Amino acid sequence: MRFGIRNWEWLALLTLAFASTLTAQSRKAVFLITDAEGVAGVCRQDQTDPKDQEMRQLLTGEINAAVGGFYAGGADEVIIWDGHDGSQTLSALTIHPRAQVIIGDLGIGMTLERQYAAIAFVGQHARANRKGGIMAHSYSSLGIQNMLMNGQPVGEIETRAALAGAFNTPVIFLSGDKAAAEDLQAIVPDAEVAVVKEGFANYACQTLSAESARNLIAARAERAMQKIGKIKPYRIDGPVTFQIEYSTRNALPPDAGLRPGAEVLDARTIRYRGKDFMEAWTRYERR
Repeated sequence: MRFGIRNWEWLALLTLAFASTLTAQSRKAVFLITDAEGVAGVCRQDQTDPKDQEMRQLLTGEINAAVGGFYAGGADEVIIWDGHDGSQTLSALTIHPRAQVIIGDLGIGMTLERQYAAIAFVGQHARANRKGGIMAHSYSSLGIQNMLMNGQPVGEIETRAALAGAFNTPVIFLSGDKAAAEDLQAIVPDAEVAVVKEGFANYACQTLSAESARNLIAARAERAMQKIGKIKPYRIDGPVTFQIEYSTRNALPPDAGLRPGAEVLDARTIRYRGKDFMEAWTRYERR
């Protein structure tokens, strides 16, 4: 009799564990990456200072609109990462009451091992040297001239989409300037985008009002939630190379070529190789 009870107890425990796993996998948690250069009304470099009060208000308004849209579309949870300039732009006092904010450096995996249902971008800019991009750059406007992945120009959009893809997580939404939206849709055609401004030059743009931008973002974010399960993760299969051309102020040190998987091409350019995206990306990030 005791043997039978123990069997049933084990069966019950296994059933509960399996149900918990399914619940975790089906839970619709959205990881929202934020920046500032792609926010409506932000067109000059001085506006991107993390302590600029108008920029903080504009960015927070767009974030909260996106969060509201995600919840309206069926999200169970929205986690925001303060991704602009040292993670010192957002405040727990002003973000959407149902959202949570991550402040600080996330490391190589950016918490994607938590298996979010999707990732999204708000306030995103285009990659370095992108025509029509407003303050376009790839990670560092002062330190990096150009970044290539398998020979193609990339920035935060492409590399973070590929990183998410390595964890089988799709990108469903982006708000930002027209060039940034085009960058994402070039690799994830079905992703929802909210174009809040258009660039004429690096520091010149035509922008929506804050209210119009927020309304557009909320509507597109809600629509993006309906695409979870339909949009495939952006995956880079096979060997991957990252080539980074630094600015003169960040010329390579003498021992740069000793780094794992690294090849120095000239005084400012280095290439990292890996058997897949994660190996190449890890070698670059641990430089």
